[in-house]
Amino acid sequence: MMKRIKIIVVLVSIFIGIKVSAQKNLAEVSIQTSAQCGMCKDRIEKNMVFEKGVVDALLYMDTKIVVIKYKTNKTNIDNLRNGIAKLGYDADNIPADPKAYEKLPPCCKKPDDPNHVGH
Repeated sequence: MMKRIKIIVVLVSIFIGIKVSAQKNLAEVSIQTSAQCGMCKDRIEKNMVFEKGVVDALLYMDTKIVVIKYKTNKTNIDNLRNGIAKLGYDADNIPADPKAYEKLPPCCKKPDDPNHVGH
């Protein structure tokens, strides 16, 4: 019986150690985007979670800031910004990819764009 308890304690300790180690590699970054509407929010959140190392992405429409939780051993902030730009949105100082921007629906275009259609 004591041997089983010792084994359980060792296994639990290993599991806790692995979990703590994994959490050490997590970080969070806030990136300013050029998102305009709910479609933008959906597009950014859904696509960013497929980027390597991204754990979660949440876009706040009132500020147009996307908060991304990511694994620091899998990606970095520049990769995340570039991932957003490849979707057609500005990401901090990285401009949107022009080809991806052109494919966005009219409501997702920037307000100063003549093709922008507000809601």
